[in-house]
Amino acid sequence: MLSILLGHSYFLRLDHKQWQRAKPYPPLATLQVATLLRRLGHEVRLFDAMLAEGVTEYVRELEQARPQLVLIYEDNYNFLSKMCLATMRAAALEMVAAAHRMGARVIVAGSDATDSSNAYLALGADVILHGEGLEALEALVSRLDARADIEIGDWVQGLFGIASQAPACVASLASEPRRGIGRTQAEPPSPAWDLVDIEGYRQVWRQAHGYFSLNMAASRGCSFRCSWCAKPIWGSQYLQRPAGEVAAEMAQLKRQFAPDHIWFADDIFGFRADWVGEFARAVGAVDGSIPFTIQMRADLVTERMAGALRDAGCREVWLGAESGSQRVLDAMNKGTSVAQIHAARQRLKDVGIRVGFFIQLGYIGEELSDILATRRLIETACPDDVGVSVAYPLPGTRFYELVKAQLHGKTHWQDSGDLAMMFHGTYASEFYHAIRDLLHDEVAMRTGGSADSQTATRHGRKRLQQRWNLLLRLESSFRSTSPSAQPMELLRTGDATI
Repeated sequence: MLSILLGHSYFLRLDHKQWQRAKPYPPLATLQVATLLRRLGHEVRLFDAMLAEGVTEYVRELEQARPQLVLIYEDNYNFLSKMCLATMRAAALEMVAAAHRMGARVIVAGSDATDSSNAYLALGADVILHGEGLEALEALVSRLDARADIEIGDWVQGLFGIASQAPACVASLASEPRRGIGRTQAEPPSPAWDLVDIEGYRQVWRQAHGYFSLNMAASRGCSFRCSWCAKPIWGSQYLQRPAGEVAAEMAQLKRQFAPDHIWFADDIFGFRADWVGEFARAVGAVDGSIPFTIQMRADLVTERMAGALRDAGCREVWLGAESGSQRVLDAMNKGTSVAQIHAARQRLKDVGIRVGFFIQLGYIGEELSDILATRRLIETACPDDVGVSVAYPLPGTRFYELVKAQLHGKTHWQDSGDLAMMFHGTYASEFYHAIRDLLHDEVAMRTGGSADSQTATRHGRKRLQQRWNLLLRLESSFRSTSPSAQPMELLRTGDATI
């Protein structure tokens, strides 16, 4: 039996935007791996970075546990982990180095480690699992359990989908950093919820929002091929769990922890209306229904799908709208149309489900007319909420290959609020930040979030239009990699009289 310290490196406190949002979720994939390791007969302790103060707290845990093996297994369901943020990489590398200094064997798995294995190996990681990596992980812990002093070459011999300190592995990485994601398990283990400080999560949620939310996943991966979407863990697979099993898990969470809400972390929830209908019936049969939020593509929201989601207890759907410009959607290889976005929003509204739009600004070739088309989409479709980002080229994507020659110095955002343009887009970052703020305010104005009376609403809309007018007058000043200081200062002060 091995003593294993299992953890992840997403420290909420290191991401100011997410810390302010105060919507933490337990590391689902990490907890699934904990169950797997326990089934194999090993002693598992969890370091949950999500609510931790910082890496020093991890080091204290490391010193207390003195484990034979440290496994840093990122939560692959957490889209923030998929973003490979620089602050989280720094934390992960610090964790690796600390474990290595203490003499533990170190295995790392996650999106960033898959993309940039050498950075982790250089700080003392023994093995990097590419992709989900559970098959290789089982072999590694079995071999280490049998021979605690096993040499690295023997430890990794014959394993697929890894990088390691073994000389042959390191040499191959120099020219081929991504060696394949390995085989994916058909069905993930149930999360080891007993390792989590549930009450700590409950307290954060209730203090900030007045309710408590937990996370689940009904599937892994996405079979669509949007040009900007990184898929280092599951590739282009879509692996869906049986509807009855998902319903049973929801019922168990309801009985055990009584959450008020569930966030389904799937890239695409349900996919087919018949699966969602089956889930609705199954969760009703076990009295397990909890209001939930999902992500979905607009082209999958038929009238039948909307009805099935309502019956299952869905309260909110986030659509990957991305843009109001068909030209941009086609350039992204999104596979959806602006008309489908409108139709999906209306169908969900008709059955009482809130709708949020994910919007992405600054994709290759996007011009002012495309941005204004996105504004028209927001004005006419009237989503209940909006999340706005800018195009972020991640390794392994077609988008990245198109712009990688332009990525000088900065290749990752510092945190989720960074939103820097790292390639030569049409505009400077500040322009997109201003558009983001305007779109957020557009939605808040139309949903009544910033007005207490009709007079205040009229005044707010007039002020909003003045800000749009100002930005459009200054637009040409932002068409460079070094926009002049004057338009930025005007946007900060909001002087609409110019």
